Amino acid sequence: MGEVGPPPRSVAAHGATEPALPLTLRRNAPLVPTDSAASRALAAVIAILTFLAALCAGAAEIVASSADQWQGTVAQEVTIQIRPSPARDIEADVGRAAAMARAAPGIAAARVFTKQEAERLLEPWLGSGLDLTDLPVPRLITLKLGRSPEPDLKALRASLTEALPGIASLDDHALWLQRLSTMANTFVGIGVGIVALVLVATGLAVVFATRGAMAGNREVVEVLHFVGADDDFIARAFQRRFFRLGLRGGVIGASLALAAFALAGIVARNWRSGPAGDEIEALFGTFQVGWRGYASVILIGVIASVVTGIVSRLTVRRFLA
Repeated sequence: MGEVGPPPRSVAAHGATEPALPLTLRRNAPLVPTDSAASRALAAVIAILTFLAALCAGAAEIVASSADQWQGTVAQEVTIQIRPSPARDIEADVGRAAAMARAAPGIAAARVFTKQEAERLLEPWLGSGLDLTDLPVPRLITLKLGRSPEPDLKALRASLTEALPGIASLDDHALWLQRLSTMANTFVGIGVGIVALVLVATGLAVVFATRGAMAGNREVVEVLHFVGADDDFIARAFQRRFFRLGLRGGVIGASLALAAFALAGIVARNWRSGPAGDEIEALFGTFQVGWRGYASVILIGVIASVVTGIVSRLTVRRFLA
């Protein structure tokens, strides 16, 4: 017979063989590993998608606030146009229309454009240096509306039509206001749609990541079922893990978006101090996101983490079923 070696340490000490435990197990180790390459990649994807969604939401808020400023500015002014006629004195017609406008209730101020100022308004289309002396250029009167009493533009339009038929016309810019409102609402709707698509993409990424994590931890799940753990316990474990990942990615993405908006505001303020500052401010406003924009960015970060947790829980329950 062969020579028998010494018994294992467990047999020598206790008289029975005990299974050796892996050295990697720890008493307080999480059920689902939280620090892995897949987890970091998913957090990066959520951060990028959150950043893009926050940019879209902030841009929509900038457009909406700029449109409100434009509408407020345009709605506070109306224009009277006096067309020249060969048989009439245009200066007398302009003076009469300005006097009627100043006497109308609700008109805070009236400014009469001179002939030279009216001609300069045509320079963007006709070019500068042209002699417009013989050209019948209409004269303009801008009226600034007051808040109290409320101006009656219908009565003023009727009075001008009766006093200067075929010569004077009142433009309240209603068509421009409608187009501006339609443009702003369309842009905001597009922004909301893009944010929704980005959140859907986030949910799909979480679904694939959760299924991969479930497949990689199949043995752990089977052992948990064997010792009596129910599906809710396992789903909560995965939900907590992916919620933390989503919260990390959402915080990073929202923080980057806030930093981008702050940097854009600084750059816009520097641009406004240059020669093209008036044009930039006219197009984009003051480029301030405002509290609604910052709140929407933070809300998107929170929604991304909540979506991550909920989608992971639903995916785990469906996988276990």
